[in-house]
Amino acid sequence: MIKTLLAAMLPLAIALPAQATTLDPHQTQARDIFSHVIALKTEIGQGQVPVMAKYLAEQFRAAGFADSDIHILPLGETASMVVRYRGDGTGGKPVALMAHMDVVTAKPEDWQRDPFKLVEENGYFYGRGTQDIKSGVTVLAANFIRLKKEGFVPTRDLIIVFTGDEETTQDTMEDLVKNHRDLVDAEYALNTDAGGGDLSEAGKPLVFGLQTAEKAYASFELTTRNPGGHSSLPRKDNAIYELADALKKVQAYQFPVMWNDTTLASFKALGAATQGNVGQAMRDFAKNPHDAAAAAVLADEPSEVGKTRTTCVATLLRGGHADNALPQSATATINCRVFPGVAIDTVRQALQEQVGPKVEVTLVGKAVTSDPSPLRPDVVAAVTKAVHSIHPGVPVTPVQDSGASDGIYFRAVGIPTYGVDGMFMKNSDDFAHGLNERVMVKSFYDDLAYWYVLLKTVGGPAR
Repeated sequence: MIKTLLAAMLPLAIALPAQATTLDPHQTQARDIFSHVIALKTEIGQGQVPVMAKYLAEQFRAAGFADSDIHILPLGETASMVVRYRGDGTGGKPVALMAHMDVVTAKPEDWQRDPFKLVEENGYFYGRGTQDIKSGVTVLAANFIRLKKEGFVPTRDLIIVFTGDEETTQDTMEDLVKNHRDLVDAEYALNTDAGGGDLSEAGKPLVFGLQTAEKAYASFELTTRNPGGHSSLPRKDNAIYELADALKKVQAYQFPVMWNDTTLASFKALGAATQGNVGQAMRDFAKNPHDAAAAAVLADEPSEVGKTRTTCVATLLRGGHADNALPQSATATINCRVFPGVAIDTVRQALQEQVGPKVEVTLVGKAVTSDPSPLRPDVVAAVTKAVHSIHPGVPVTPVQDSGASDGIYFRAVGIPTYGVDGMFMKNSDDFAHGLNERVMVKSFYDDLAYWYVLLKTVGGPAR
């Protein structure tokens, strides 16, 4: 009888998530917050960002934050949120802490699991936003709540800045720096939406990237025009053919090789841990950025080319208006990631020179550029301390992102910003913006512990 009962219970015991039986109260609360925010469809057009902000505000109030320190700022269908953790004023200007509440659209029919339900399976958390970047929202909120309950009083104000449309127009961030600077002004900002740690495929921590610079996002339209006519009377000039010729010129063009202190330090550190021709090219470029052969190797590597120059690539195409009519116009969208410090119009002019005067080149929407943030010793020391609290001895190196985040707006108005996401990930687990987005369960809880150390360090005694 006892053997039968034990045999029946054994599969149930094995099926229980090992992590779930060992969570402490702070991890449990963080998991609850994570589950709640993942369930909210904060993609564009859903109007759920203000709902998420309201939920988070309730958690902050319950922890003892005053209403006067919790701000929800509506903007169209979305909103931003600012929460101030008041210090005693002895440590200098505030430090801002960044994440965004919105996510890229997810089509449930394409996913293996419900993208708007936090699923824990085989050592991973699955769901839209688990990586980008509701994990960041969660660890900041959960640690603010924990520190408040513990009675921690920082020496300077700590300011959470949650935006609501980073994945689309970034209007909420623009609104904050232009119209609510008093709420978010800081000595510097720490961004959960950039930087982070690399794991080998075997799970070994390799390096932590401290992001000090990011490329600007800018899209341009190339347009050709023609009088058109009947398709039975083809003419030598044709808007679609001329656009195709222009696109081939853009494809063949490479922007000049560029570098800064961040990219050289990054290549030096990453090159030491990278095998093969790419690793050698990293080391050679770090020693001599005028090394054309090294730059050429890096240019052929999609993950590295953006660190050495501005890049532009065709992403959208449209043209013509009827099957039986010659096209009167044709348009292609060219998306560019602009090297820090390069003016947007410099890129536009370079494209115009390549495609010639018959092709219109116009900027789509807005674009913001910024210079790299200085590598502050106090920030490096604080981040290194936090990293080593979860992965002792892992090297910390500055990096430049080829993507773009809300951090560029802070840098543009003179607030140095550092991407310091505490999540460590394998390359094979990177599904941000894609199907079956996921993070390792252990990495999530390590991230929570990392931010606890980092917040107490930057909010501690003045240096």
